[in-house]
Amino acid sequence: MRAIEISRHGGPEVLTPVEAGVPSPGPGDVVVRTTAIGVNYIDTYFREGTYARDLPFVPGSEGTGVVEELGEGTPDLMVGDRVAWCQVPGSYAQYVVAPAESLVTVPEGIDDEVAASMLLQGLTAHYLITDTHRALPGDTVLITAGAGGVGQLLIQLAVAHGHRVITTTSTEEKADLCRELGAHHVLLYPDATPERIRELSHGGVSVVFDGVGRDTFDDSLASLARRGTLVLFGAASGPVPPVDPQRLNAAGSVFLTRPSLGDFIAGTGEFRERAGEVLEGIVDGSLRLTVGATFGLSEAADAHRALQSRQTTGSVVLDPAR
Repeated sequence: MRAIEISRHGGPEVLTPVEAGVPSPGPGDVVVRTTAIGVNYIDTYFREGTYARDLPFVPGSEGTGVVEELGEGTPDLMVGDRVAWCQVPGSYAQYVVAPAESLVTVPEGIDDEVAASMLLQGLTAHYLITDTHRALPGDTVLITAGAGGVGQLLIQLAVAHGHRVITTTSTEEKADLCRELGAHHVLLYPDATPERIRELSHGGVSVVFDGVGRDTFDDSLASLARRGTLVLFGAASGPVPPVDPQRLNAAGSVFLTRPSLGDFIAGTGEFRERAGEVLEGIVDGSLRLTVGATFGLSEAADAHRALQSRQTTGSVVLDPAR
């Protein structure tokens, strides 16, 4: 089979296509033939060495495919089942070994590209909206990078929860998409000053969902209302430098949290419950997920370049047949 391997940390050029043997399942595992693979910002953190992992390794953690072989103790699955996952290391490959408990069955009506990118982003948006802040219906929230995969889902979920949404993006085309998804105010980055955000929110937003990190952190903090919450869930522009806790006091007794998806789907029950709600939203049309770009598996380096240069809108996926 073909896979992508990282043998040294660095830029996209370290993503190297290799040939490897098809894996075998252990107890509780299944072998899945991938049909589409999700590309996420966290993959770039592992590639660059920001997050530690032993070398060499196959990157990626998300995808969809067809069950090809069952290990012992997998009674809930059958060969031929169509499944998706979001926390299975080594997913940049044509075949993946996955714990059965990490998989969800993909309903009819969801195509492979959407299925490959719906869980990590969908579950992230779900836990951010439901479990990381205290905003109430009618409160205003700020979402950075609203045209990205998580940003689009956050806009839709925030509107569904009754929040007024301000979001930021880089182009008028992306701004139009954010408005279509329900955002009440869309600001291009040069206009997204704390002063403008505080004006639109009548004194500051109740919560900021910031996946950009270093470039937006100071403005996000300055945009909060008294006792608001800054939810820092990513670092697309780089990690935020150390923060003096006194800044939270000076900003109005605000809260700062740096959550991780794994802590909100730590048990199989919670994972399946959240995944079920995301799947239901996609099937019934209340959640719209846009796949902005598809690359061949051998073009993983180009996919990372496009993702990090903010050239894409929505999700990015790899086609393992290419």
